[in-house]
Amino acid sequence: MTTIPETFRAYVVDRAGDRFERGLRTLAPADLPDGEVDIRIAWSSVNYKDGLAATAEGKVARQYPLVLGIDLAGTVLRSAHPGFVPGAEVIAHGYDLGVSRHGGYAEYTRVPADWIVPLPSGLSARDAMVIGTAGFTAALSVAELEARGLEPAAGPVLVTGATGGVGTTAIAILAELGYEVWAATGKADERPWLESLGAVGFLTREELAAEGRPLESERWAGAVDSVGAATLPYILRTLRRGAAVAACGNASGPALTTTVFPFILRGAALLGIDSAYLPIAKRRRIWERLATDLRPRSLGERVTEVTLDTLEPALDGIRAGEARGRWIVRVGA
Repeated sequence: MTTIPETFRAYVVDRAGDRFERGLRTLAPADLPDGEVDIRIAWSSVNYKDGLAATAEGKVARQYPLVLGIDLAGTVLRSAHPGFVPGAEVIAHGYDLGVSRHGGYAEYTRVPADWIVPLPSGLSARDAMVIGTAGFTAALSVAELEARGLEPAAGPVLVTGATGGVGTTAIAILAELGYEVWAATGKADERPWLESLGAVGFLTREELAAEGRPLESERWAGAVDSVGAATLPYILRTLRRGAAVAACGNASGPALTTTVFPFILRGAALLGIDSAYLPIAKRRRIWERLATDLRPRSLGERVTEVTLDTLEPALDGIRAGEARGRWIVRVGA
């Protein structure tokens, strides 16, 4: 097949006034936006942002109707761009996918060529979505910390939201690179699994949420934080001199209550991680590293497969904090 069929299935959210609907719909090629590349989607994944977009109160979706799914992997059907030929395997994620442009929870889609990453050698389409947006964000966080000078000899690195997609991948990547990795989690029963990924120490939610002085004893050489309001204040006041935290999520809320002291007295840095609109050249370099030196340890462990028909519980579960590893969506494989 070299063209999108007359009809195909997609998971769609829609809103008309106060009425919010979600579920499977049948779409046609005319329902897809403009773009140079038609893709037959094989896999997608479930991310916190997808869970928010699947609710009326999520404040993520910027158009209706909308096919959800902020990432996808599949095969090129048709291309008006010389960089992509029919049959090539590709990845797309971020930009406006699943937010203001139809995303990955559909059997077919159409994407601008400059949003697309060729699937790196050594990764399957399924592997790519086991990594997905969450794993890409974790890898980008590690790369940005190392670009600022973090190295294994500098000391321990803290990862918050440790059982989620970003957290588990960050632990696995850091451990593989030789770092002493500590995991912050409220799920004590998951510690053996996190240890298998490479975590050597643990903090509880209560330790991170406790009130503290503007500056406390220097502890962390770096941190990857996907939680936000509940954890960033603690991290900032316990970073070592010259250390940095990569802030890449807000699962506990967007507010930040802190002081200027970590920045002006210890030279700490707060690195914002925006994986959605990262320029395509850098995006492709990070994916090449995810197939090589940043490839997560134990890729594929704790992966739950769902389909378009069984997607809804995963969308609700990730929003409720029930993620244990990764949910991936078998779309058309």
